[in-house]
Amino acid sequence: MYIAIVPNRSSPPAVLLRESYRENGKVKNRTLANLSHLPAEQIQLLRRVLRGENLVSPEEAFRIIRSKPHGHVQAVLDMIRQLRLDQLLAAKPCRERDLVMGMIVQQVIFPCSKLGATRHWHTTSLAEQLQVSDADHDDLYAAMDWLLERQERIENKLATRHLTEGSLVLYDITSSYYEGHTCSLAKLGHNRDGKVDRPIIVYGVLTDQEGRPLSVKVYEGNTADPATVPDQIEILRKRFHLKRVVLVGDRGMLTETQIPSV
Repeated sequence: MYIAIVPNRSSPPAVLLRESYRENGKVKNRTLANLSHLPAEQIQLLRRVLRGENLVSPEEAFRIIRSKPHGHVQAVLDMIRQLRLDQLLAAKPCRERDLVMGMIVQQVIFPCSKLGATRHWHTTSLAEQLQVSDADHDDLYAAMDWLLERQERIENKLATRHLTEGSLVLYDITSSYYEGHTCSLAKLGHNRDGKVDRPIIVYGVLTDQEGRPLSVKVYEGNTADPATVPDQIEILRKRFHLKRVVLVGDRGMLTETQIPSV
């Protein structure tokens, strides 16, 4: 038996299942069925069976030994690209950008240390997606140094994207306590975590009116909140080139002596 394709002038070709046989020493053919109504995939499978091929189902031909979780990784990467966060980090792709993006995704799906991140990358598809499977924690710290060098450019891009003349700008201070003894910024100060016997590092964060971060500046732990305000005004005026903004902070920060400079 075989499948024959018979052309039709005004209609699609007819697909016929035919059989060859001998009669009085002559080879003849007869049609057993019209297969024209079948999908092309089924016709092709039937043709392979008639040729004597052994067909195996995908379940029998393949065995899944191990699969890495991927959906949550892809969801975060898609959101990063939708927000154009990758373009904020660097306009052109590079290994450092991929490493930083990997650390960002890692903090979203499973927060951990730099060393823990490089280990956890091998349990999901993240490292393969960003082509950083060979990275170790030293590579991540080097990428953080690269990111620090680009901080002002990134913040300037954020300001261009989210601020205009007359914008409302929110500013606040936070801190985190420090367990080590080698950081020059760690000083005893107003500890917001209640760890009065631990040195702290202070962070000042500028955001737009929607709460989107625009700039972050790190201070020694013994820096008073009002003392950080002039730096933020300089950022707004000199780096972001804004002449008129509305700066909102709490009363412990925007003291009467600070308001005239604002």
